[in-house]
Amino acid sequence: MDFKDQIKQFSERVSKLRDSIHTEEATKNAFIMPFLQILGYDVFNPLEVVPEFICDIGIKKGEKIDYAIFRDGSPIILVECKHWKQKLDVHDGQLLRYFHVSKAKFSILTNGTVFRFYTDLVEPNKMDEKPFLEFNIEEIKDGQIEQLKEFHKAYFDVDNIYQSASELKYINEIRHLVTQEFNEPNDEFVKYFARQVYPSVMTSKVVDAFRALVKRTITNIINDTINERLKSAIAKHDAPIQEEPAPGTMTVANSSPGNQDKEIVTTDEELEGFYIVRSILRPKIPAARITHRDALSYFAIFVDDNNRKPVCRLYLNSPTKRHIGVFDSDKKETKFEIKTIDDIYNHSESLTKIVELYLDTKK
Repeated sequence: MDFKDQIKQFSERVSKLRDSIHTEEATKNAFIMPFLQILGYDVFNPLEVVPEFICDIGIKKGEKIDYAIFRDGSPIILVECKHWKQKLDVHDGQLLRYFHVSKAKFSILTNGTVFRFYTDLVEPNKMDEKPFLEFNIEEIKDGQIEQLKEFHKAYFDVDNIYQSASELKYINEIRHLVTQEFNEPNDEFVKYFARQVYPSVMTSKVVDAFRALVKRTITNIINDTINERLKSAIAKHDAPIQEEPAPGTMTVANSSPGNQDKEIVTTDEELEGFYIVRSILRPKIPAARITHRDALSYFAIFVDDNNRKPVCRLYLNSPTKRHIGVFDSDKKETKFEIKTIDDIYNHSESLTKIVELYLDTKK
């Protein structure tokens, strides 16, 4: 079971057991410890996960935090837990004090359903007031799962997480501002658009009138975007498989008005991925039989330049998430996220199987 599936299963567990959890200690046992295990940490190894970790604060001795995760003999993550019914806002000050006297670079405040991740982006060695990552485990999104994965023992890297935390902090703040303006645009936001379409003086009455227009326009744009994506997804799902011209036949790109201003550019990274696939398959098939064809949304790799013999598709155009699509015996594509081009090697078995299928003349 991969990390995403484990988190989804844990989410279902929380929803199912939550109402049966009546104490903070039960919350730790039922939710927090399993969560730390999913992150790859051995909760029964006192050299890795230390319960009731002592954080002396000034003259106050013996202050304890619920868990400290250790690596190489030093704490790297502090975890403060509360009962699932408790709101976390009244407890972040306590965690801030612990963070200040600890060597840990990250801290987690959680009640088993809501998880808040903190670091020291604003001032070194002082925990930020706002978390850089927050989610409700029962409503966690795929993007948040990917961010959470960086805290897994197998992938944990302080510098990488710190860089991601910095980006997330500003993304979340910008997102909050954009949402706020979309819901209730302020005068300056309204005037920015109104001045470009309204030639007369911007009186308060005019601004109020345009405020309603701006809100309505934003709503319409969002709805149109959603509808277009749904139509595109439905059209792609229903589209029949096109017969491919014989190898060597010249093909012409779609020149409909909507595509005239879009140019297909094959990148060095796509070609690098192609050569990796070739190297994986070379023991099974001559390299010359592995061919490629680029499209607007993906880079396709075939056997014998035949659309009915797909090997895989590389989705490398997104700056944030990239995928490889592999095919099974029914030509059904399954996408897997890849962090780097080298991750293609992780799918060698699937790529080899589909090529072996094509080499079977009965197929």
